[in-house]
Amino acid sequence: MNTSRHPIQCLIPDYVLVEIAKQGDAEEREAALNTLAVSTTLRSARSQAEAARMAAGPAVVATQGLREPAVDRIIRDAKNTRDTGAPIVRKEGDPPVGDAAVDEAYDHFGHTWTFLFEVLARNSIDNAGMTLDGVVHYGKNVDNAFWDGDQMLFGDGSGTWFTRMTKSLTVAAHELGHGVIQCDGPLVYQGESGALNEHLADVFGVMVHQWLLGQTAEDADWLVGAEILAEGVQGRALRSMKDPGTAYDDPKLGKDRQPAHMKDLVITLEDNRGVHINSGIPNRAFYETAIALGGFSWERAGRIHYATLGHPQLRPNSDFRRFARLNHRVATQMYGANSTEADAVAHGWNAVGVEL
Repeated sequence: MNTSRHPIQCLIPDYVLVEIAKQGDAEEREAALNTLAVSTTLRSARSQAEAARMAAGPAVVATQGLREPAVDRIIRDAKNTRDTGAPIVRKEGDPPVGDAAVDEAYDHFGHTWTFLFEVLARNSIDNAGMTLDGVVHYGKNVDNAFWDGDQMLFGDGSGTWFTRMTKSLTVAAHELGHGVIQCDGPLVYQGESGALNEHLADVFGVMVHQWLLGQTAEDADWLVGAEILAEGVQGRALRSMKDPGTAYDDPKLGKDRQPAHMKDLVITLEDNRGVHINSGIPNRAFYETAIALGGFSWERAGRIHYATLGHPQLRPNSDFRRFARLNHRVATQMYGANSTEADAVAHGWNAVGVEL
């Protein structure tokens, strides 16, 4: 199987961790290198999970689809090991256990499942009732959160640059969003198609957050991971969909490298050819569309995006322009060729220099 198509989906890009390793002291360097090592190991695990799911075929999904839709969560405590099969410490219907990471992950999973079901009429990640399986306290001083193809893994953070990943709903919804993309896409995880993969996960992250708080597009901050930056880090979040490139600027963490326009597209071999970097361009386009439409981002802009992800004409290697043109076509099919919605989608992509 081509592992470049199904690498581990992580929140914090390797290039940020590399910068910390270069600029930090001995302790910071060790934490960054440890997280990088975890990422490498999990890439293999995710590829194997993808292969197993593909080999199982549609019969398994069809059987699962007969289950009545209901959220099903299990949270495991790895106790700072890398045991993804760690004992379950909280399962569906259990009361809070008093461990902040466990209870935060449980709650975030519930909010994300409810959003998928109530807003998008989707039955869990795979649309067939998949159990949401999370592992907290994963590894020691791990500055990241991961979707490995079957589970979500939350590091506690080193405390120097990042805190525990379970603090942020946008982080959890982003990573679970990768699971949705995996089931409905997929989008090859490199170059512009990989940046679209990251972009769509960010869209899921902010929409779930805004939906839970009842925020309009105008009132929302459009930040991803605002809660995970440690005290003293110069920044507001890991990413800003509203203003890509402005989320952080820290002496050791580096500067947010995301562009907001095609004229600034970053050509690079790192970060799977810029998947976390160039996702700033479609992120800004979605923000522009949502603002042009007004109201709640998930009601029209989000539904159009979700329908585009699941469209049969979406290709695994779609670039920004192909996705944008399909995005606009979906808007016209859903709302009409001369609709406000179709015009807003065109405006969003034009604002970032992507021609339809």
